[in-house]
Amino acid sequence: MPKPRHRTLAAPGRRRFLAGLGSLVLAAGLGLQASGVGANLDPPRLRENMQRLYGSRGLAVLEEWFALLDRLAGAELNTQLRDVNDFFNRRVLWVDDIDIWGREDFWATPLETMGQGRGDCEDYSIAKYVTLKQLGVPGARLRMIYVRARIGRSRITQAHMVLGYYATPAAEPLLLDNLVPSITPASQRTDLDPLFSFNSSGLWAGGSTESRADPLARLSRWRNVIDRMQQQGFI
Repeated sequence: MPKPRHRTLAAPGRRRFLAGLGSLVLAAGLGLQASGVGANLDPPRLRENMQRLYGSRGLAVLEEWFALLDRLAGAELNTQLRDVNDFFNRRVLWVDDIDIWGREDFWATPLETMGQGRGDCEDYSIAKYVTLKQLGVPGARLRMIYVRARIGRSRITQAHMVLGYYATPAAEPLLLDNLVPSITPASQRTDLDPLFSFNSSGLWAGGSTESRADPLARLSRWRNVIDRMQQQGFI
């Protein structure tokens, strides 16, 4: 996989998004409502939508995904984490949103990511999150984590997203990342500074263990992904 072209925090779409999020995390109260992401699938509808949108090539990847779910059902957690991480890292080419969707920042559903065969960090993280939930990993143990990633030895940073697995709410997460193939504890990723994390039930600022907001109410991009997944057959 070629090295991604780095999109820095100065990019207008992400700068506005992160600035707005900083305000809402400080201001928002509780009021959480869990979503059924990953809880149910409608395979015929998923196949129909994949065929319609992306043709036989996309459908072939979807069938590989179904086979992955069958193979990993009941497998050990470490195997599930590793194989789901590898599945998307190997099949999805990192490409900036502007080149795929013509937008500065667009969050794709797993169907869209698999159909395109291309995506950026949010798309990898969302696809891994939905897949692991479908395998029965509790959603409370998974969070998509927005970070500030330092590029090499420079002072340049980019907005980046990884998926974290938390054995307990206060535990150090294991990070599933499209830039680093191995799954590593967060303490080993000294190049990443967490900004906030979220899942279907909560939104956390930095390393806080207390949720500050309902992500469906506060993150329009996440809400839009949920809506499209419902239409495509994921929920």
